[in-house]
Amino acid sequence: MSDEWDEFFRRFRRFPFSFFERYWEDFFREFEEEFRRIEEMVPKELVRERKTERGVERIFGPFVYGYSITIGPDGKPIIREFGNVRPRLGRRPLELRSEREPLVDVIPEEDVIRVVAELPGVDKNDIQLNVTEKVLTIKVDTPERKYYKEVELPEEVESEGARATYKNGVLEVVLKKKKTKAKGVSLKVE
Repeated sequence: MSDEWDEFFRRFRRFPFSFFERYWEDFFREFEEEFRRIEEMVPKELVRERKTERGVERIFGPFVYGYSITIGPDGKPIIREFGNVRPRLGRRPLELRSEREPLVDVIPEEDVIRVVAELPGVDKNDIQLNVTEKVLTIKVDTPERKYYKEVELPEEVESEGARATYKNGVLEVVLKKKKTKAKGVSLKVE
């Protein structure tokens, strides 16, 4: 073991900086390889090119990830993620999508369910909404912005009479709750 260390130190004393040069060369080579792997994962819709004085410049993004934490009626935290990036645990690659998932709040009220979504940078005519009894789908597909979210509703709603407004990047959808039918009549035992 000491012969190996002696040989290492003998080489290091002769060329002390070559050790660090090799170390940095290896570091930068691995960094470039990792960046190329990430570049291959990016959806083509998130890569743009433009010509500059120095040549063609590639622009990636936007990449958005965020979360909102609120306390539910049962006292437990509710975590809602939004954006177009999903982190993964371990060495698995990130999940990247071309469309962003907007931040959405679902507010149940007495007779209605109110859904509020942040959709900045779009025109109201580009927003597509579809509602079923239990799901509201929000979709925007323009060259500049792409949003997509399927919102599970806490109760069944009537699609008739639903209304939506959009102002300052905020979409608000108001859905009437479905009237519950009487399940029967209680009888008094004589």
